[in-house]
Amino acid sequence: MRVLLTGSAGFIGCAIDRALVAAGHEVVRVDVMLSTAHADPVPDAGTHVLDVREAGSWCRLMEGVDVLCHQAALVGAGTTVADLPLYAAHNDLGTAAVLAAATAAGVDRLVLASSMVVYGEGAYECVAHGPVVPSARSPQALAAGDFEARCPCCDGLLASLEVREDAPLAPRSAYAASKVAQEHYALAWARQAGVAVTALRYHNVYGPGMPRDTPYSGVAAMFRSSLERGESPQVFEDGRQRRDFVHVDDVARANVLAVEAVAASEPGTFRPFNVASGRPITIAEVAILLAQNSSLAPSVTGEHRLGDVRHIVASPARAAVELGFRAAVSPEQGLPAFATAPLRG
Repeated sequence: MRVLLTGSAGFIGCAIDRALVAAGHEVVRVDVMLSTAHADPVPDAGTHVLDVREAGSWCRLMEGVDVLCHQAALVGAGTTVADLPLYAAHNDLGTAAVLAAATAAGVDRLVLASSMVVYGEGAYECVAHGPVVPSARSPQALAAGDFEARCPCCDGLLASLEVREDAPLAPRSAYAASKVAQEHYALAWARQAGVAVTALRYHNVYGPGMPRDTPYSGVAAMFRSSLERGESPQVFEDGRQRRDFVHVDDVARANVLAVEAVAASEPGTFRPFNVASGRPITIAEVAILLAQNSSLAPSVTGEHRLGDVRHIVASPARAAVELGFRAAVSPEQGLPAFATAPLRG
């Protein structure tokens, strides 16, 4: 198939490009080469340096395209409220412009890069009250080292559950709000234009080619960069917060499966999928795995950031059943290898 891949020069986009080509697909590459994502913003030959917000002016590239794989986005949590217009411009307007251009060019299949941040907090259960939405963790509790989520009914400690795709969306940052908006634009497009959409909700992606220390890097890259500077990784809270870390090669494979599946989907459908390893891990364990071949031990600081969620781990069941996707790289395999993998500047 002919696939137009936006964000093709990014960390995840490059891996998807390689996987699509290896699977026999023809790739049309588009990337605006933002300096926040590319220390050396010089594209490879074959990359069209174009802005998705202006997709109407280059929609000719979509002619003959079978599936649009939309990865282009400004990423990260957003460091200040002043970042809100940037996220709205690149992610919200950019997606709307791409979808309008796709319809003009006759493209009716989309794989959308979404994120687990659309969920906000993870899923929880109280022994006495069953599934509940936890109370917000107060600054006073966090300062006192009380990090666990609590029941809004009895203030009891909650057990963390796997988040499924039908969980309510509750964004907590500018980036998260923009990813929800992308999904909503895609859902509206599916219904209005009678097209098919698959949204892939990535969990914590890591692997070779990941950016180094920037506001947009993940915690795994930050821990690794600390080790390279000869510093112990600094683990916030008590280190017991749980996440799901998924290797970029698995994310790329999930996209290939999604491209092939959405091509056969019924018109007017929108289907989200968690893309996760299915092997939850604590942040302290992430630091330990990265540092296992170093003389530097991770340091659990007790520091905290307001707005951080305590636990969020995903159910990989729907992706396994409907896409045939199961992560091949476990954190125990991938994270130690990532400790010496090449990164972007």
